[in-house]
Amino acid sequence: MNHEKTYYSESFSSEHGPIIVEGPLTSDELSHFTFNEGLVAFRPPEKQFEAVKSIADFDEGRIIIARNSEEIIGYVTYLHPDPLERWSEGSMEDLIELGAIEVSPEFRGHRIGSRLLKLSMMDDYMENYIIISTEYYWHWDLKGTGLNIWDYRKVMEKMMAAGGLTPSPTDDPEIISHPANCLMVRVGSRVPESSVETFDQLRFLTRHRNRQLRR
Repeated sequence: MNHEKTYYSESFSSEHGPIIVEGPLTSDELSHFTFNEGLVAFRPPEKQFEAVKSIADFDEGRIIIARNSEEIIGYVTYLHPDPLERWSEGSMEDLIELGAIEVSPEFRGHRIGSRLLKLSMMDDYMENYIIISTEYYWHWDLKGTGLNIWDYRKVMEKMMAAGGLTPSPTDDPEIISHPANCLMVRVGSRVPESSVETFDQLRFLTRHRNRQLRR
């Protein structure tokens, strides 16, 4: 599969000055910027910036950023699922995962997450992918936002909807371990039915395996 990427950008005003949302960017392009110290949701900022740049070098990897001048203050990543996850078991070239989305706390309140997702989907090539996001409440910034689990989930769903991702049922043990967790999915308009069928098996892999064992 040829993973084509088309660059898009937009800007808007804020009390911090102009915010530019753009991408996908290469690791070389990302290296021209700094990484905001508030981006700590997954690992220390310097380590996360290295991880983001490495994803940009994958054939299917996509990094969309929001920046204030030369500082990255938000980003979203797309790449094939981790080889250790069930979602990689079908070896689907047309399945990519929204691996991380993060906005620095000081820049929240401008719908930057929604803007990142919306701009991501401007690229027509995204219609060739099934896009997933696995949402676990223990990754959510409940303390920083002051929201409870269910209010945060509503905000998260609304943000994901800006990119066309909606909740989808699954029997994945980690997701069903808590009712607030969920699988978010967007099926591109050009995804073949065969890929949708393979993905449906992955969504209900436990049930599928149990059926095979009973045969």
